[in-house]
Amino acid sequence: MPVVIAQLARRALLARGPDALAATLGRLGPFSLGALLATLVLLFGFQGEQILAQPAIIALLAVPILFQVYLNSALAYGLNRWLGVPHAVAGPSALIGASNFFELAVATALVLFGFQSGAALATVVGVLIEVPVMLSVVKIVNASKSWYEARG
Repeated sequence: MPVVIAQLARRALLARGPDALAATLGRLGPFSLGALLATLVLLFGFQGEQILAQPAIIALLAVPILFQVYLNSALAYGLNRWLGVPHAVAGPSALIGASNFFELAVATALVLFGFQSGAALATVVGVLIEVPVMLSVVKIVNASKSWYEARG
């Protein structure tokens, strides 16, 4: 339903011109960021006790995420190099290829299972692990630019 409403609103705004859509998106931007931050704060707040009480479960969730992100990003980055894709495209490609899209998983878990569910816990752990790991992938991609561009 939200997608349909958004598409109808988008069409109505575009009918008034591209500037109307851009202005509306500009006004909504701070609210959407605020809503995302509020959701994350609530989610972490509801799951904080679970995270501290179940370190073994957290490790069981975290290890495969770590492995998957590094493996998929390395594979995507290496394939981009092998195919001759520019570094500026390969870096984002490695991140997209490794992403678990936890923002979608968080939304789905909350709607289907609630804030205090195991599914919500798994998505919280996913966010906690994936964000720093993705930042490390960015660092690795940036640090390896000279290697990437030295195609021999």
